[in-house]
Amino acid sequence: MGLQWKIKSFEDLSSHELYDILKLRSQIFVVEQNCVYLDPDGKDKLALHLFGTFEGNIVAYSRLFKAGISFDNASIGRVVVDANYRDRKWGHDLMREAIAGIKSHFGESKITIGAQLYLKKFYESHGFIQTSEMYLEDDIPHIEMKKE
Repeated sequence: MGLQWKIKSFEDLSSHELYDILKLRSQIFVVEQNCVYLDPDGKDKLALHLFGTFEGNIVAYSRLFKAGISFDNASIGRVVVDANYRDRKWGHDLMREAIAGIKSHFGESKITIGAQLYLKKFYESHGFIQTSEMYLEDDIPHIEMKKE
């Protein structure tokens, strides 16, 4: 059984959905990666929120941005799958849904991401190519990647 996907604007998220999204992001990006940073960065209000639910729980998530917000191109960020479900390879489903969401909601095909370096091959498998040298973001090695 796969995930049930939804894409919502910030205003359309229920308080429970927003709470569960922020909890999942904090579990991974703050606790698991041991990185102290302010996750609610002000961009959530500008994003479309893509999330996958399984048995009533949000277990996969990413933000989708139109061009000009995070990068010159449309972009995908805060890509996350609950650690308890990573063995199901739902990260690939999440990226396919995110790329499709960028196309259907923004009419864009060019996408730029700021990827954690260790996920380079994962993103390459979805058609992204490295377009920058490694840089540190919150003390974590990142690279810019683009998909045409």
